[in-house]
Amino acid sequence: MTHFLHSLRGCILAASATMTMSMFLVGGAMAATPTIDDKELTELGFKVLVATTEVQQKWVKAMSPGKIRPMQRNGKKFFIYPDAPKNQIYVGGPNEYAAFRERHPASIKDTQAVADKNAAYRIKQDQVMRKATTRDLSDPFLGISWFDLGY
Repeated sequence: MTHFLHSLRGCILAASATMTMSMFLVGGAMAATPTIDDKELTELGFKVLVATTEVQQKWVKAMSPGKIRPMQRNGKKFFIYPDAPKNQIYVGGPNEYAAFRERHPASIKDTQAVADKNAAYRIKQDQVMRKATTRDLSDPFLGISWFDLGY
């Protein structure tokens, strides 16, 4: 019986130690995410859009916090910064983002690294699609065999 109590106590102690360490790690990760001052964004000309519908609120909460994200809509470039606790986003154009980059030159490196990674992925996918297109164009039956035709 005492062995059972000691093993139960050991399991509880190990579980509480694990939970404590995970809380410290999560807290450190949350503290490490850089925050951008909301007042600074409005000073630079970013507009505030409040998420009013449930779909908009889910979209704002799904965005990565602490980062300005580029977006394109109807042929125009926008830069979006989410503020999930307030259910709103800050939207600016290329001029506002350029002003932000002048104040924060370290953000240029992060944005360029993401852009390079995305460009490499698109090039890889383009090569795969070209191979598939070449293969499809070289097959006169486009995947149909003689068996499918009844011969």
